Amino acid sequence: MDTLTGSFLRYASGNILGMLGISCYILADTYFIATGVGSDGLTALNLVIPVYSLISGCGLMIGSGAATRYAIARGAGHEARARRAFTRGILLALLFGLICTAAGVLFAFDLARLLGAEGEILALAGEYLRTMCAFSLAFIFNNVLLAFVRNDGAPGLAMAGMVLGSLSNVLLDYLFIFPCGLGMFGAAFATGCSPIISLLILSLHKLRGHCRFGFGPIPAAPASFFRILSTGLSALIGELSSGIIMLFFNYAILGLTGNIGVAAYGIIANLALIVVAIFTGLGQGIQPLISRATGAGDPKAVGRILRLALVTAAAAGMLCCTAGILCAEPVVAAFNRDADPLLATIAVEGMRLYSLAFLLMGPNLVMSAVFAAMARPLPAFLISMTRALFAVLPLLLLLASWLGMTGVWLVIPAAELITLGLTLLLARRYLPPSPTENPARPA
Repeated sequence: MDTLTGSFLRYASGNILGMLGISCYILADTYFIATGVGSDGLTALNLVIPVYSLISGCGLMIGSGAATRYAIARGAGHEARARRAFTRGILLALLFGLICTAAGVLFAFDLARLLGAEGEILALAGEYLRTMCAFSLAFIFNNVLLAFVRNDGAPGLAMAGMVLGSLSNVLLDYLFIFPCGLGMFGAAFATGCSPIISLLILSLHKLRGHCRFGFGPIPAAPASFFRILSTGLSALIGELSSGIIMLFFNYAILGLTGNIGVAAYGIIANLALIVVAIFTGLGQGIQPLISRATGAGDPKAVGRILRLALVTAAAAGMLCCTAGILCAEPVVAAFNRDADPLLATIAVEGMRLYSLAFLLMGPNLVMSAVFAAMARPLPAFLISMTRALFAVLPLLLLLASWLGMTGVWLVIPAAELITLGLTLLLARRYLPPSPTENPARPA
């Protein structure tokens, strides 16, 4: 096995495991709140998830954008420029973290009301929001430092931070909700402790003496900050897209089958998050390698890493699609506590059709991550927005009215297919030429 293939396996596998850990803790968080607080707590949690996604997405945007600029600069041998990228990232994290903390703590109940909470749900949602937002700085700094540690040659430590932080949340959720009886406050406090534990683990990178990033002169040029945000914008869109899609799907399904259809979609959407985590982890895992090769002006390495990632995505997509089709009945039964036959029928059909999207989802998410890693924000943005919004909304309106629930389940596979066509066009336009074509240095 050559060095590049070994690096690909090390970076990709570590980040995939880390993302799977995060997706599993989200499922555990949902289970503990539903069991310990009840249906009102679960409703309140579902209403405030978009705020958590926004805070986490801001950290991903800053971390992905700044770390990409850092890796490209180091690949080109510009250490001073790399230090400036880290400094800009930390300053942006501080700014966004303070804004999110102030808005969430001071206006928690107003935000909960805007999200649709009323009565007892409002009290639970407001309490959760206020507690969670108090940890905004920790959430954002954790995502930023995860990206830098991964780009600084320590993907294993980044994975450990992600996994152990997620597992601590599961443990603290249980302790705070059940033995301590702290309810929604306990659930939110456990969630807030998770990034702090991850940050403590990431600090080992500095204590071991392996850290190569550090502060440089504070840059005054506003354009440099906007370049970081634009480079990481696709990561923010990716984080927010699941929540946006869920809102539109819930509205459409309520008009077709009512609450039972929404419950069926909830099962499928939560399971789909695990599959998305695999592809997202793959894309984030190869980002340091792509950025480094781009900075070094090595299109051959970029091409090899991309081929390895696409083959991996195709294999994972086929496996997940096959599992979704063949195992739909037992998986749905595990979530159908009351053995509702209508819920089972709707969810099983939905999972089998929805799973077709897994065949196409991988290449789209990988290519979006690759373009962002090459500091090509426009194609990354177009891919992210097409699969999150531009293709989904028209297809939902058309297919839901034409085919009913069958049409709803086909929306995501059709949107991924349309996005794949766009991805192929953008790849021909923006990917670097092969070495035999006298490649120009990427901008």
